[in-house]
Amino acid sequence: MIIEEITVTAFQQHTRIIGCEATKQAICIDPGDEAERIVETLDRLGLTLQAIALTHAHLDHVGGVAALKKLQPAAKIKLHQGDEFMYRALPEQPAWIGIPRSQWAALGFAFETPPAVDHYWTDGEKYAVGKLEFEVRHCPGHTPGHVVLYEASERKVFVGDVLFAGSIGRTDLPGGSMPQLLSSIKNKLLTLPDETEVYSGHGPVTTIGEERLMNPFLR
Repeated sequence: MIIEEITVTAFQQHTRIIGCEATKQAICIDPGDEAERIVETLDRLGLTLQAIALTHAHLDHVGGVAALKKLQPAAKIKLHQGDEFMYRALPEQPAWIGIPRSQWAALGFAFETPPAVDHYWTDGEKYAVGKLEFEVRHCPGHTPGHVVLYEASERKVFVGDVLFAGSIGRTDLPGGSMPQLLSSIKNKLLTLPDETEVYSGHGPVTTIGEERLMNPFLR
């Protein structure tokens, strides 16, 4: 598995390019910004982008979708339908976190309405990227339509903002729910093998075993 990480925006969000070494097929998980840099990375690695794979629709994870789709029109946009309302509301999302409208342009948050979703994730769906196979697990709580992408043979899970090293996702934004989030972590993440590497949308890589033992929100 090829994993290329590009950290973008003031939120230090990890956009990731995931590729199959054998076939050079790839997805981009959560392009928050810097679409041209993403395409340059794909070209450098000789990868073909088949999908823009979204874990959820917060602005720091989808802010670069429109620009990336224009540069890579064949790539399919994939999102859970539970986050459709949030995705369509991208131009207004800066207000949700209290940023004055007068500052949006200067901060890079003057978003256009994003392009239509091509495919809606479903819980338990299997999605192939070359010889890689991702299981889609619906994990609501941070947002209603949040999903994680688990590749069993590689023992890696890409969790967006559900789980972090030593922390969990916030639940105070529209559609958030602490009981749902804790249930998602317990039933969809802590059921994975302890050695599974956890790639979060922010912060360092951790493991399921580490978080099971040390995460203060889960003990």
